[in-house]
Amino acid sequence: MTQHDNSLSRTALVVVAHHRTDSLTAHTARRTAARLEAAGYRVDLLDLHAEGFDPRMNAADQPDWGNREKAYSDEVHAHMRRILDADVVVAVFPVYWQSVPAVLKGWIDRVWNYGFAYGRSKPRLAGKRILWLALAGATSDDPVVEGMQAVLETNLSEGIASYCGFSQSTVGLLTDAEERPQRVDAEGNLLVGEAVSGAEREAQYADFDRRARELVEKFVAEERAGA
Repeated sequence: MTQHDNSLSRTALVVVAHHRTDSLTAHTARRTAARLEAAGYRVDLLDLHAEGFDPRMNAADQPDWGNREKAYSDEVHAHMRRILDADVVVAVFPVYWQSVPAVLKGWIDRVWNYGFAYGRSKPRLAGKRILWLALAGATSDDPVVEGMQAVLETNLSEGIASYCGFSQSTVGLLTDAEERPQRVDAEGNLLVGEAVSGAEREAQYADFDRRARELVEKFVAEERAGA
């Protein structure tokens, strides 16, 4: 990703967690990175799958959990540096079981480690801001959406970001990510609608992009106001 020469630019780490480069998640991450660059940020685009990140914790990452000064693995050190170099973090991912995919959870487990992201009187990530762009297949009028938003807010904003000292954490839930609307009825049956195509599909994509853009623009405006 091209970086600006302006030394006053702020840096955004955009983390994408999807195994396909042609997915709506990857598309949204690329659009988000472009919007941040247009807003003057230097962008570090971290594609966890493309970079071959292993989400499994290992002994080299955490040789002694209780030692805040422990030496982490080289891979984890490199990712820690990317977080420290960023003023803001934007994570783009599909919602799996009302949570994040395993590769993103593993990145948090391994990199946001004790002694680095938490466990200090002054957190090293204090003052940073994060936007979670969560793509959900549920339709906007599905009753499950309200609970999904609440679960993600509790898990990501309260359980992770706030715990690690972030000054702002925003969960942007982007519904209607599937081309075939689907929901589960009261009896547990999956109801799948007809796939949209043509002009209707284009309109759905345009609306999705608009909602994603508005979330990013609002986040940027709030970040600048508080910078």
